[in-house]
Amino acid sequence: QAQLVESGGGLVQAGDSLTLSCRGPGRDFSTWVMGWFRQAPGQDRDLVSVIGRSGDTAYEDSVKGRFTISRDGAKNTVYLRMNNLKPEDTGVYYCAAMDGIKAIMNPPPRVGYWGQGTQVTVSS
Repeated sequence: QAQLVESGGGLVQAGDSLTLSCRGPGRDFSTWVMGWFRQAPGQDRDLVSVIGRSGDTAYEDSVKGRFTISRDGAKNTVYLRMNNLKPEDTGVYYCAAMDGIKAIMNPPPRVGYWGQGTQVTVSS
């Protein structure tokens, strides 16, 4: 069964940076659109950023210019570099392997596999 293994969350102060990593799902990594979702306390799980099979990217408006998504096919890994973090970025971040080819935010692609989630907490 495919697995997505995440790492990189933590507690930081506003203005700090973090990089999240997600490894998987195995030898079929290049066939998936990869993305990161965020779920704040009491909120829905929302798509924050997505990267297509060819490396095209898309972002939710609140993170444009601050977050960068990338993928490394040799390592089967997708990254989310988060700069200038704000308290409203707090939440559990989930990596996802999704259907499709291009990076499309709306509607979000169907998710095939989820990561276990990693907590990001930004203090003011």
